[in-house]
Amino acid sequence: MLEDKDRIFKNLYGFGDWRLKGAIARGAWDNTKKLIEKDREWIINEVKASGLRGRGGAGFPTGLKWSFMPKADPARPSYLVVNADESEPGTCKDREIMRNDPQLLIEGCFLACFAMQAHTCYIYIRGEFVLEGWRLEAAIAEAYAANLIGNDNIHGWPCDIYLHHGAGAYICGEETALLESLEGKKGMPRLKPPFPANMGLYGSPTTVNNVESIAVVPDILRRGAKWFSSFGAKNNSGTKIFCISGHVNRPCNVEEVMSISFRELIERHCGGVRGGFDNLLAVIPGGSSVPLVPAHEIIDAAMDFDSLRELKSGLGTAAVIVMDKSTDIVRAIARISYFYKHESCGQCTPCREGTGWLWRVVSRMAEGRAHKREIDMLLEVTTQIEGHTICALGDAAAWPVQGLIRHFRPEIERRIDQYAANPRPEPIKDLGVAAE
Repeated sequence: MLEDKDRIFKNLYGFGDWRLKGAIARGAWDNTKKLIEKDREWIINEVKASGLRGRGGAGFPTGLKWSFMPKADPARPSYLVVNADESEPGTCKDREIMRNDPQLLIEGCFLACFAMQAHTCYIYIRGEFVLEGWRLEAAIAEAYAANLIGNDNIHGWPCDIYLHHGAGAYICGEETALLESLEGKKGMPRLKPPFPANMGLYGSPTTVNNVESIAVVPDILRRGAKWFSSFGAKNNSGTKIFCISGHVNRPCNVEEVMSISFRELIERHCGGVRGGFDNLLAVIPGGSSVPLVPAHEIIDAAMDFDSLRELKSGLGTAAVIVMDKSTDIVRAIARISYFYKHESCGQCTPCREGTGWLWRVVSRMAEGRAHKREIDMLLEVTTQIEGHTICALGDAAAWPVQGLIRHFRPEIERRIDQYAANPRPEPIKDLGVAAE
């Protein structure tokens, strides 16, 4: 269990003062100039040594990503873009950071800009985050007023931070679609290469990082890479905010050590599964885009990138969606499939056509109005979508369906048999609720 003295997000629940004065009292902006004086290479190497992996879903090493940025060129300014477009179903961590401890993010932006020799940072925030946007704007204004950021700040590195509101499109959480939107275009993913580190915002070198990834950087630099890497298993270092929802007694956001077991996470912070662990059916461990894991596999699994990958799922954003045995598991996945159908930008044919096809077939299977041969056909279609699109939305649509078939095929077959024995001329109308 993570001790209070090791917590990075000390005001995660908003009990303290979110403004600059409260943040400084909690340790923010403490001798930041000293960190700057150690030079950019030291900062990048320290972040590398910490083992910090991206907290936005992909888990790519943050320090390595920063090192891809080219050397400063006056003709091509470098940019840092923070992805605050938190739209993954089940995920609710970044909004808490921006609402309750925004100075952690602002200081992290400043240090990351220095490390990559960037003088401008854009924070792209989800359009629905009204309160969070207001508080972040106020926090940025306070940082400017205190001369912590700006052209002639007390730290000696000119750095401007701007907040940009999106329009609520899930696809803009993909880094290149986000850049397109930031430039004023329709949010549609770009082909890669070229990668953003070479040609990103306005054709200049750009790094896109998640809110949590940036917000932990000041503490890593102050406390040291060894401190951060002391938590979690090898290659899965540090602390992580877990967003736990669904059928638990106390849903919550909590900062915990990486590699904590699922059982300990739920027992310690959520008061257990509703009805006890024997009532657990399945868990989606990293947001709606990762495959579900059945109860017997997840119960004592370590909650980290590598352990969950071995279970053919993923940590993703650490949005842990718990489902007990009252859940209509097929209908739940049908609802997720509808979400990805709705959010597809339509640029790639496999995704544009395939997501709607997945939703329609899984919806029929939820009612039993299908043939058993369609199960394998459905699985084949997911493999033709997965890996055949410009961005990962196609994968995100395919994986939940693959997980359903992998672990709950007998349940689909049971419904088909049940319907065949008592066919109904009209489909069931109420598909709005997946669980009690």
